[in-house]
Amino acid sequence: MASLKFDLAETPLREVNQFLHKEAPGRPGLEVSIANPNGAHAIAAGLNAPIGVTIDGHAGYYVAGMNQQANVTITGSAGTGVAENMMSGKVHVKGFASNAAGATAQGGLLVIDGDAGLRCAISLKGADVVVGGSVGSFSAFMAQAGNLVVLGDAGEALGDSIYEARIFVRGKVKSLGADCEEKPLGEAERDLLAGLLKQSGHGDVDPSAFKLYGSARTLYNFHVDNAGAY
Repeated sequence: MASLKFDLAETPLREVNQFLHKEAPGRPGLEVSIANPNGAHAIAAGLNAPIGVTIDGHAGYYVAGMNQQANVTITGSAGTGVAENMMSGKVHVKGFASNAAGATAQGGLLVIDGDAGLRCAISLKGADVVVGGSVGSFSAFMAQAGNLVVLGDAGEALGDSIYEARIFVRGKVKSLGADCEEKPLGEAERDLLAGLLKQSGHGDVDPSAFKLYGSARTLYNFHVDNAGAY
């Protein structure tokens, strides 16, 4: 498998991103490593190629934002908006993720080994987000579709104004937001959760240890049972 190394101490980030955008799509399976990120913003943002990218260190805002197809690993921590508006592929943060991780993500898998800050998975639109630690307040705010899995605790107003996304939490929830309630954890939900845990490297964790939260549907402008009448 072909590999290529960049060092941001020697090569400007603009040149690295231009290579990832213009040349990497013609080299499927390419493995790219990026050294000395030093908190730079928008590293590997806007990718649309079946390649692997490893960022060796800490990344700044919007790392791997709008990702499609690529498998991006950050060995350190990530700033605000990691994997924001991700469409497909996988983004793996081995450290801590700051605010709004996975915001508006429509597809793919975001794995965070450590904690995540405020508004994790805000306005989630279909992606899966698995957090090995805890999440901050207002996580999954207005989440429309997809799944947020939290192996630790959740802060205040979890799932505020949630639509049809699912939230699985193993630890304690400080408070639920408007229209968010605990749901029965049935066999189908356990199977879904078990698959997400396996994909994110937590296959040894018992899905039955989690609680499921979702929408009470009291804020909807129409009742779902009457959807055919509109």
